[in-house]
Amino acid sequence: MTSAGPFAGRNVVKRTITAACGVAFFVLITYIGLPAFLLSALVVQVKCFHEIIAIAYASKKVPEIPSFRLLNWYFVIVANYFFCGETFPQYLVAFTTKYEFFAALFKYHRVLSFCCYFLGLVWFTNLLKREATRQQFSLLAWTHFLCIIIVFQSYTVVQNTFEGLVWLIVPISIVFLNDIFAYLFGKLFGKTPLTELSPSKTIEGFLGGALGTVVLGSLLAHLLSSAEYLVCPTKFILTDDRIVMSNNCTPSYLFQLEAYRLGPFRLETYPFLWHVQVISLFASLVAPFGGFCASGFKRGFKVKDFADTFPGHGGFMDRFDGQYLMATFINVYISTFIKSSSSIDKILVRVSHLSNDNQRIFFNLLEESLRWRGLLS
Repeated sequence: MTSAGPFAGRNVVKRTITAACGVAFFVLITYIGLPAFLLSALVVQVKCFHEIIAIAYASKKVPEIPSFRLLNWYFVIVANYFFCGETFPQYLVAFTTKYEFFAALFKYHRVLSFCCYFLGLVWFTNLLKREATRQQFSLLAWTHFLCIIIVFQSYTVVQNTFEGLVWLIVPISIVFLNDIFAYLFGKLFGKTPLTELSPSKTIEGFLGGALGTVVLGSLLAHLLSSAEYLVCPTKFILTDDRIVMSNNCTPSYLFQLEAYRLGPFRLETYPFLWHVQVISLFASLVAPFGGFCASGFKRGFKVKDFADTFPGHGGFMDRFDGQYLMATFINVYISTFIKSSSSIDKILVRVSHLSNDNQRIFFNLLEESLRWRGLLS
């Protein structure tokens, strides 16, 4: 006799085992720190691009053209270099100070990216075939779109990580929690369909997921806010001609306990938790629509999943559609509402790119301004 309960079936077992392995891997890369997160972000980006471009090739029925597939990856590399140059200089001052090669790559990255991009267009033009021109231009458009959607959003993940690992760990965990609670509430109480794109999604699961996410997300954020290793921005420091990575700092006000009075009750917690409420609501009410959009995309191309990498869960894009949307929101939220030292780092990078004479002029002008305002004796 087989069980007929809401959680019966081999797929549930597969999903549970795969999710447990994913949690274990996530804990491991959190322990390793920033380098593991950056490598993981690159792997996810490459796999997501590969899964979607494979669907494009299958649907467009492009004939095999030598090196045409390689050209798609060439544009991905160029896009990575461009966004790397836009993102990394403010965080890798130690590298640009010690190595002239890195300084040149970052200083001239826009003109180099521009040249590499047009070299790719020349390459593309030379690969055009009369019988497949329409499909080739279509795939060129797909590649550009994916570079904007996937590569750009990957670098919002990178920026969030440098601001402090907590800005990556908490949002990822919250999206994961929302998936779990929406699934549980949907299986137990779900009756009313939420959207035609995902018939298995219900309003009961959607609202129950939001409630569970806010509660457990707040608890998780409270626990992590006391870990200096997670809340301090990551910096590379040049000491004794060696570059070392540092997560030491005096935590910002967001991660220092404060007392709040709620009527007759006194609550002592971290200000970060009030931001987590916004993050939780976004993860519960907005981020799922990234998944619904992905479902519509798959339905349009008549595929069940983007790939079968994770048993019971599909491919990388099936798992990270909502995560990419969340990462972009976090990046915008940090730059808009959270005080960050990144602007100071950006100024330092720009000053370091000036000539020696102009750096001395800048220093003298700054010193004169500080003395005039009485900030320097």
